[in-house]
Amino acid sequence: MTRRFKLAAAAIAAILATAPACQAQNAAPAAATQDAAFQQLDSSMHALVDQGRLPGVITYVSKGGKALHYDIYGKSDLTTGAPLKADTIFRIYSQTKPVTGVALMMLYEEGKWGLDDPITKFLPELANLTVFKSVGPDGKMVTEPAKRPATMRELMSHQAGFAYGLQVDNPVDKAYRDSGLLGSPTPEAFLKTLAAIPLMGQPGEQWKYSVAVDLQGLIVERLSGKKLGAFMQERIFSPLGMVDTGFWVPAEKQGRLASLYLINPADKKVVPAQGFMVLDVSKPPAVESGGGGLVSTVADYARFSQMLLNGGELGGKRLLKAQTVELMRENHLTAASLAKQPLGPGVGFGLDFATVMDPAKAGTPVGKGSYSWGGAAGTWFWIDPANDLFVLGMVQVLGRPDSDPRLDRLSAAGVYPAIKAP
Repeated sequence: MTRRFKLAAAAIAAILATAPACQAQNAAPAAATQDAAFQQLDSSMHALVDQGRLPGVITYVSKGGKALHYDIYGKSDLTTGAPLKADTIFRIYSQTKPVTGVALMMLYEEGKWGLDDPITKFLPELANLTVFKSVGPDGKMVTEPAKRPATMRELMSHQAGFAYGLQVDNPVDKAYRDSGLLGSPTPEAFLKTLAAIPLMGQPGEQWKYSVAVDLQGLIVERLSGKKLGAFMQERIFSPLGMVDTGFWVPAEKQGRLASLYLINPADKKVVPAQGFMVLDVSKPPAVESGGGGLVSTVADYARFSQMLLNGGELGGKRLLKAQTVELMRENHLTAASLAKQPLGPGVGFGLDFATVMDPAKAGTPVGKGSYSWGGAAGTWFWIDPANDLFVLGMVQVLGRPDSDPRLDRLSAAGVYPAIKAP
């Protein structure tokens, strides 16, 4: 799979039980299914659970609109021994980003914005930004004016110049952390704080994973006149039947929320997560984060994935035009950005998705044009139009180190031989 930039590692270095049987337009099966062809996939995932490196894992494979494989293994909570279940709710962190991208592209189809529009058309608070150049003798950042505002295309492809607070030794990232940007109490406070921090580079000159999708969420709110969650509920979740996806978990569902873990560097086993990056979803958030705030289930995200694989439609409900989905999964990086991006050879970036331009160079069995992203707690998915396939995985472990097996790669290694098996 793609060399997805790992948010958690850089920062801190389900199918419904009552779902109907699998149908071509309903990506979710009613119960877990195993197939001998997928033994490699199951064995590799189960081994990580048995070794204490994952509390539990769900994998789901759909091809041609039909569920080929669905496996649940391990625990939702290691302390209580509660098992992982079909309706377990997961914090999906940055796997929120594709959902926000779809929301914004709905407004694109309505003519409310264009890819070459400056972001200041919708976020005037971000006019007259500065750009980091160096650190002066006094230890302060030396800056220069931004040559122009970033465009919407650059915002959606992480070329706008913003950062995320991830790099420990970078002064711009440090300013993100020190300012408490990601804990801003209101959208207005978020924008005010962000405007005071220099960009990492001039707009359009480099790929830099960033708060860009949080800004996209604010643009959705301003263009629609609705809170991001309300817009998503009305335009995405309700039409697709995503009944357990949102920015918080109501009291009656909190017993289904998976516990969150992180890796103990000493023995690479999971321990309960505390403090930094532990997303509190027990109540409505002050700011609904388009970049990382959603919770979801395998069933819900499978429906979202199938909608995209179908070219923007599921069960007779069309969310996007097929050409809009194509636009999202095309590479939008400039040659300069492509040469310096950290995603790996053969990989580009579309509108809120990583996209495989050359599978051979990327060292992956996925088809050309496959697109993907994942979340800080280890969730992953990819959509492979060339093989009419999508794969989805759910775990809840922050900060899995680069030395650990990449779950997307492990699953790709198990999926493609299986789908080609006689």
